[in-house]
Amino acid sequence: QVQLVESGGGLVQAGGSLRLSCAASGLTFSSYAMAWFRQAPGKEREFVAACSGNGDSTYYADSVKGRFTISRDNHKTMLYLQLNSLKYEDTAVYYCAASPIRDGSGLREYRNYAYWGQGTQVTVSS
Repeated sequence: QVQLVESGGGLVQAGGSLRLSCAASGLTFSSYAMAWFRQAPGKEREFVAACSGNGDSTYYADSVKGRFTISRDNHKTMLYLQLNSLKYEDTAVYYCAASPIRDGSGLREYRNYAYWGQGTQVTVSS
């Protein structure tokens, strides 16, 4: 049984930082690309960042490029998202997801992800 469990969300002031973590189990972690998506109230789920199975390739939404950094530790089966220079509009529930597509532009599409976590809330106060 695949489980993805996010942690690290919270309330932070604009300009601050957070580090999100996702603990994965029940899958061959290095065989899956991993990503973070987010969903704000009243909005559709949107792509934030993804990395390939071996971590060599990374992809970012334009809105977070240069501020957020995705990384993974295949030995610990962990996925991370470092959020810096947070803005009010970054407020959302952040989801960890796993895709059997190991690499490529398809990682930006939520329909290509087979497994999802329950989400962690990030709230940025202005």
